[in-house]
Amino acid sequence: MSTAVWMALGQFGILVIALALTHHPLGAYMAHVYSTPKHLRVERGLYRLVKVDADADQKWSTYLLSLLGFSAASLLLLYALGRLQGHLPWNLGFSGMNPATAWNTAASFVANTNWQSYSGEQAATHLFQMAGLTVQNFVSAAVGMAVAVALVRGFARSHNGGRVGNFWADLVRGSLRILLPLAVVAAVAFMAAGVIQNLHAHEAITTLTGGTQSALGGPVASQEAIKLLGTNGGGFFNANSAHPLENPNAFTNVFQVFLILVIPFAMPRTLGLMVGDRRQGWAILGVMGGIWVAMTALMTWAEMAGNGLVPKLAGAAMEGKEVRFGLAGTALFATATTGTSTGAVNAAHDSLTAAGGGLTMFNMMLGEIAPGGVGSGLYGMLVVAILTVFIAGLMVGRTPEYMGKKIGKQEMTLVALYLLTMPAIVLIMSGISVVIPAGLAGMSQSGPHGLSEVLYGFTSGANNNGSAFAGLGAASTYYNTMIGLAMLLGRFVPIAFVLALAGRLASQKATPPSAGTLPTHTPLFVGLTGGIAVVVVGLTFIPVLSLGPIVESLS
Repeated sequence: MSTAVWMALGQFGILVIALALTHHPLGAYMAHVYSTPKHLRVERGLYRLVKVDADADQKWSTYLLSLLGFSAASLLLLYALGRLQGHLPWNLGFSGMNPATAWNTAASFVANTNWQSYSGEQAATHLFQMAGLTVQNFVSAAVGMAVAVALVRGFARSHNGGRVGNFWADLVRGSLRILLPLAVVAAVAFMAAGVIQNLHAHEAITTLTGGTQSALGGPVASQEAIKLLGTNGGGFFNANSAHPLENPNAFTNVFQVFLILVIPFAMPRTLGLMVGDRRQGWAILGVMGGIWVAMTALMTWAEMAGNGLVPKLAGAAMEGKEVRFGLAGTALFATATTGTSTGAVNAAHDSLTAAGGGLTMFNMMLGEIAPGGVGSGLYGMLVVAILTVFIAGLMVGRTPEYMGKKIGKQEMTLVALYLLTMPAIVLIMSGISVVIPAGLAGMSQSGPHGLSEVLYGFTSGANNNGSAFAGLGAASTYYNTMIGLAMLLGRFVPIAFVLALAGRLASQKATPPSAGTLPTHTPLFVGLTGGIAVVVVGLTFIPVLSLGPIVESLS
């Protein structure tokens, strides 16, 4: 094998070992955090400050209203901060964002998408980055984790009137007990590896050729840590994780991928412990891990094969990619960031091979369940598992059951609505954008690649990913508005269905397994669930993919 292949295998092996070592302790710790009745002193102070009863066990509808109210307030505050940033300290001479950009940015970070239609070093002040974007990186990630835990409680509880926990307690615990300490450790590690952390304004530096270049400092390491841990993805700089001040070397590149994956891959352990059956957690982990390994292998092959006339003549598909990471590091990062709701990039995804670009889109179209975002990956995979149990039940003529709960008409209605929401947003908005002048004006190319740009943009927005094909002119008023709407709908409509499902499950009595119950912890179930996830996405999106990346890769 070539040196490049050995390097790819080495990076992948190190990553898998690190994830395996953290899976058990982190998953167990998160289960404890969300299960213990005790509140920390600082948490009690926060509850008194905002006047909420953190011990109140909320019905799913109250839980949802609390979540939506908090997110709406966050949206308004972040919008106002973006508009007024020019009048606040550490403004670096920048003016406030225009209304469309401020709207898009506020929607993006509240929805855990972190799509950025602006250049960070030219448009966002240090205060806006710290008090606005970084704070949302914590709380929007904690919201996703809270929803996942509420669904897990739906399986774990029995006949309790649809009560799924307390949103405010889950939000605070996820932020303070899980994300904050991990982010502090990660930020220190980044600083030790060369990522900057300061409050400097633009400074003139002398280049190797004797010229000068303006470089912006800032609190980068702290934002970098939580953008990855919370599967958020927004970069301090426009180049995101391709920027040497955000991602200096091969070590930080692998470390960033580890941070993206560590919480999503640990959450199945949390599921197993909270429902009292660790085998269920192993099964969900098996589906997530199997799809992720397959997609990583395919992405690495697509980039290293370099299919196409230009890559063949150049000897590699390195255009738009960083030499210090290479094709293997680029493929590993691209798979991790689109398999989760992260969206951080260490290369221009518009520069991926046609097959590689299609794989990143397919990764997102899976609903980002391999392993998915913090929280959103787990509840998305559980929805797919419920669908699998239902289909299997139809095959054997029995009422389907999953983790002791019967899956009936109302549960399947919610599952179907969840699964249809994202495709409807992506296909409708993409279709509108490729036929109206405002949408066509933002496309840098026509033909299959132009469609890929638009399709990627709305797939990224509706799945709360945040990465983009760089060729799309997303800074226009039209795309700022439409993608902002896609991000909010793609985030909160599915959450409503998940919490309603959690309430339905929590209201049921637990059903003991019988001789006819489908085992949901076996390799057969793991394979069936993974197959159904891929088939559902294929049936939904292959027609439009065949008009974009598929035909482009064959041309």
